[in-house]
Amino acid sequence: MTAPRTMLEKIWARHVVAEGPGGHTLLYVDRHLLHEGSVSAFTRLEAAGRRVRRPDLSLATADHYVLTSPGAPVPDAEIRAMVDGLTRHTREQRITYLGLADDRRGIVHVIGPEQGATLPGITLVCGDSHTATHGAFGALAFGIGSTEVEHVMATQTLWQRKPKVMRITVDGRLGPGVAAKDVILAIIAAIGADGGVGHAIEYGGTAVRAMSMEERMTVCNMSIEAGARAGMVAPDETTFTWIEGRPLAPRGDAWGRALADWRTLPSDEGARFDREVRLDGAEIAPTVTWGTSPEDALPITARVPDPATIGDGARRQSVERALAYMGLVPGQPLTEVTVDRVFIGSCTNSRLEDLRAAARVAKGRRAVVPAWVVPGSGLVKRAAEAEGLDRVFVEAGFEWREAGCSMCVGMNGETARERERVASTSNRNFEGRQGKGARTHLLSPAMAAAAAVSGRLTDVRTLGA
Repeated sequence: MTAPRTMLEKIWARHVVAEGPGGHTLLYVDRHLLHEGSVSAFTRLEAAGRRVRRPDLSLATADHYVLTSPGAPVPDAEIRAMVDGLTRHTREQRITYLGLADDRRGIVHVIGPEQGATLPGITLVCGDSHTATHGAFGALAFGIGSTEVEHVMATQTLWQRKPKVMRITVDGRLGPGVAAKDVILAIIAAIGADGGVGHAIEYGGTAVRAMSMEERMTVCNMSIEAGARAGMVAPDETTFTWIEGRPLAPRGDAWGRALADWRTLPSDEGARFDREVRLDGAEIAPTVTWGTSPEDALPITARVPDPATIGDGARRQSVERALAYMGLVPGQPLTEVTVDRVFIGSCTNSRLEDLRAAARVAKGRRAVVPAWVVPGSGLVKRAAEAEGLDRVFVEAGFEWREAGCSMCVGMNGETARERERVASTSNRNFEGRQGKGARTHLLSPAMAAAAAVSGRLTDVRTLGA
């Protein structure tokens, strides 16, 4: 009889190649996702005269630097060189590349699951911190640095320290207007931006099990904002239904064998977790950030915090700095905070369900501030247009754009101006994240649409959408 194991322990044990000094383990990597930021690793590999060891296990796209304005060219010579370099290297290394002319192109963390590259029980890495998104499928997925990208290219392995495991349980039924984005913001507010440091988080509970795959991806996506190495949800029938028939998913007899294996992955009854956190889903309200860290989040019905009421000196100074940067007044109702711009997109909230939620709010209304809608992939864009969502947005005065990371990452010139206040469905509200001096409020797609049509942070529940 073996001791009960967590899902992470099961996946980890399957992928150990060798044990090394200092608690390091050499892990086999099942899937490697690449984007134009990976070109430097390709260049070093080429200079060393090496080939990618398993090109069939890699999938590449261009997303971080490309413009999303329809018909816009790649903006400058440096970025063109990166995109051209990715095109050349993937061709020479025989890696599947969803390039600029490919309808399937989009944000790497959207296209991986769409194509069936993301599967339960695998290890998946990418040179991007929000690789945790793929853990929604019961995978061990995490971001890596440029030298690690090169190591995976050359060896299909990676040295890692085994993280601790935290279980976060969200039970109860989410209320009207409450989305997955509200859940993860509430979690980060509860445990802090460093609450998950050194851990992989396994999310569970009735509220999480009731979520769609898109919602689970939103939750896992922002695990890194809680300081965690990875986020995971145990695979179940919702997972299997979503995967079946995807281009890279198992087929025929292999599908049956895969299902049998995937059903063994959830944590065993009695498995020991290093930390446990519980939240009542029924108590979570539509949530918005007010400061410059994802942990600075409150229900939309709350007020901007007053630093004078905070006893801890370091935290008080942090809040004072955040309010000064954000241009907010202590005690100000969040619903009185006006916005200058709205961004709906990013690897957190750019999937079809997200666009549907925003469109339900936008329909029959009119945006009073500039608002962008950026689908997560060409396939998401095409599906949304087939449903007429693009027409809903355009008629409401929103700008319908091409797929890409866009204003979330701000690496392509698509940024807000200094002191502009942005209601954003992205994942980070750090100083300067969406442009020098830009002020970012994180919130759900429906809440972002509500801000667009009202010009202020708005409780979407008051709109009856």
